[in-house]
Amino acid sequence: MPSALPLGDPAPPSGRLPESALLELCEAAFGFYVHIPFCTVRCGYCDFNTYTATELGNGVSRGSYADTVLAELRLARDVLPASVPPVSTVFFGGGTPTLLPAEHLGLIVRAIGEEFGLAPDAEVTTEANPESVTRAYFGKLREAGFTRISLGMQSAAPHVLQVLDRQHRPERAVAAVAEARAAGFEHINLDLIYGTPGESERDWQDSLDSALATEADHLSAYALIVEEGTPLARKVGTGAIPAPDDDVLADRYLQADESLAAAGFAWYEVSNWSRNAVARSRHNQLYWSGANWWGAGPGAHSHVGGVRWWNVKHPARYAGLLDTGRSPAAGRETLDPEARLTERLMLQLRMAEGLTLAGLPDAAVRHARQCVTWGLAERGPLAGGRLVLTQRGRLLADAVARDLLLAATA
Repeated sequence: MPSALPLGDPAPPSGRLPESALLELCEAAFGFYVHIPFCTVRCGYCDFNTYTATELGNGVSRGSYADTVLAELRLARDVLPASVPPVSTVFFGGGTPTLLPAEHLGLIVRAIGEEFGLAPDAEVTTEANPESVTRAYFGKLREAGFTRISLGMQSAAPHVLQVLDRQHRPERAVAAVAEARAAGFEHINLDLIYGTPGESERDWQDSLDSALATEADHLSAYALIVEEGTPLARKVGTGAIPAPDDDVLADRYLQADESLAAAGFAWYEVSNWSRNAVARSRHNQLYWSGANWWGAGPGAHSHVGGVRWWNVKHPARYAGLLDTGRSPAAGRETLDPEARLTERLMLQLRMAEGLTLAGLPDAAVRHARQCVTWGLAERGPLAGGRLVLTQRGRLLADAVARDLLLAATA
């Protein structure tokens, strides 16, 4: 089953936000995330808020889903001030967004532009499974204003894809990149997963080499996480397959970083590499920099001016609330200074630009200097007031952030 929503305070039926949050809206970039919760098959490792046709049952239609999202966009227009910045990024995630007709996705993009205004250089991305797209479909996405594709390749090894319950063949991911490029997409990301039980060092290298051979300009590589409640977790729990090994995961990360660097890619976030700065995911950078976004769709999360909220999970409940003119938000929280500091540390440390030390307590700055001594952070950037992790530090990014936070709040 999909992961549980966090605890929080009740959200007002109108969706109204505090004035203090709205005042911060113009101080940072603004984007939209659109969640498409439909999947043909649920992958065994996935705990995202997704549903197959069998799980949804009657009462939820893919055909009318875009209209429901449009209702939330109208709600957002009523909640947010007229002075909202032009939308700089739009990201469709899931689920499998490309199970909807390309025209429906385009309708949502057009509505965002009409309600809020799209920046002239807006980045518009959709995730896609390789088996869910064709060259003709990519062409329709380009006509609808999409500028970037993110394909779930995961692995080039058939037996690894089988463990992950992925439906495509390795060669299909390669072909999809070529089709996207032929349709006019300059920016294409491939998602990879490492550390799957049964994956060898050679398997992982073949996946990296295969991804690089496509000449995609962006690669994301994530360690396999066994999420509670998933089929994969049940198999690990019964001993049917072994749990991912932490030492192997570290080795795979180093293998990826070195292979990608040799191919001309540079890391800009712990799990993301690009051929150049233009190829970076601007939408993800919006998240990592603590900017503002509205998340539309069941289970989607939003953040505006230090207020975070999340929608109800089931598509039928989501549609029902909007049909009655109510916000689909299930709950929300206002981030206090300590929570905002925690997020700043956790997110900025993962980025190549590093953590800005200005404004941190002296104890935290002293700890940052110790990180250099321990080989976890670069010496040069520290002189400029930034803490930038070394390759070893990236392997321990969460621990570095935790210890730095303890120092900052002691």
